[in-house]
Amino acid sequence: MTTREGRPSSPKSHRGSAKSVAEELGSRRFLFVTGKGGVGKTTISGALALALASHGKRVLVAMCNAKERLSAILGTRPIGHDVVEVAPNVFAVNILPERALEEYGGMVIGSERVAKLVFDNKFVKAFFRAVPGLFEWSMLGKAWFHTTEKRADGKWNYDVVLLDAPATGHGLDMLRVPKVILDVVPPGVLRRDADAAWVMFRDPKQSGVVVVTLPEEMPATETIELINAIRGELQLPVLQTVVNGVLPALFTPNERIELLRDPALLEIDAPLTSSGTSTSALVAGARRAIRERVQAESLDRLHRTIDLPMVHLPFLFDEASTVEGTRMLAKHLG
Repeated sequence: MTTREGRPSSPKSHRGSAKSVAEELGSRRFLFVTGKGGVGKTTISGALALALASHGKRVLVAMCNAKERLSAILGTRPIGHDVVEVAPNVFAVNILPERALEEYGGMVIGSERVAKLVFDNKFVKAFFRAVPGLFEWSMLGKAWFHTTEKRADGKWNYDVVLLDAPATGHGLDMLRVPKVILDVVPPGVLRRDADAAWVMFRDPKQSGVVVVTLPEEMPATETIELINAIRGELQLPVLQTVVNGVLPALFTPNERIELLRDPALLEIDAPLTSSGTSTSALVAGARRAIRERVQAESLDRLHRTIDLPMVHLPFLFDEASTVEGTRMLAKHLG
C-alpha cells in the first residue's frame, strides 16, 4: 500500500483487522510458506516462527531437503533431519525424503529395524525414486504428521507447524500430492493419511498458505499466478501475502519523473563516466528513482489484483540475512 504521495506506507497488515500477522495466523495448526525462489521464504519462515513464539505458540519450522539457511539467520548450529530447538518455543527440522520414507515405513510395518533393512535396499531406493510424488509426500506427510503429535499432558507437541515449502512450481507440485494420492491410490494407510492431511489443508480454520513476494515485476507476476492456481486448481485457502524487501521512498512521483527525464543517467557506464563529478549524484538518484517506480507499480498491481491481507516488510541493508535482521522482521510480524 502506498501513501497519497506514492511512498510505501510503514510495514503493517492491510485489508484486515488491527491484529498482527502472528495473531491472524496463530490459530492455524499448519501453514505453508511459499513463493518464487529468492524472495526470502526462509527468512520470513524464521521471522514468522519467532513472532508466533512471542505470542506463546510452540512452533516447528519444517524445511524440505533444503540447502539449509535457517540456522544462519537464527544463530544456531546447522539443522538436520532430527528436530532441534533453535529458539525459545521454536523448533526446526530439515526433512530428508529417504529418511522420512524410512520412518513412515517403520510406523506402517511396526518395526524400525525391519523398515531400515527394507529401505536400505538399493532396488527399493531406486523404485521409490521412480514413483512420481512419493518423495514430495514423504516430506509433506512428515511435516503434517508433526501436527498430530501430543505431549504427555495431552497438549499438542507443536501448536503450529510451519512448512518452508519449495519455490513456486515445485511448491505447487507438493501441494497437489495428497489430492493425487486420493485420486489414484487404493484404500490403505497411505490413502488414509493423505485424506486426513488433505482435510486439514483445505480447512481455513486449521491451515493455509502464506505467499512471499518482492515488490518487483517478475515476482509480482508469479505471485498472482501462484495464488490463482492455489485457489482455483487446488481450492486451498491462501491466508496472507508478505511483500518482502520494501524500500523506503526517497522521492515523490513527480521527483521520479524529473530524475528519469534524461536517459543518459541510466546508461550502463554512467556510474563510471560520472565518477568524481556532480553528475554522479544524479546518476545515483535516477537509479533509485527507477527502482522506486518499479516498486510502486508492482505494489499497486498486487493490491489491485490480490484480495488478501498483505503486509509490507522493510528492505534490510546491513541486517540482511542476519540474526538481528530476522528479529527485526519478527517484530513487524508480531
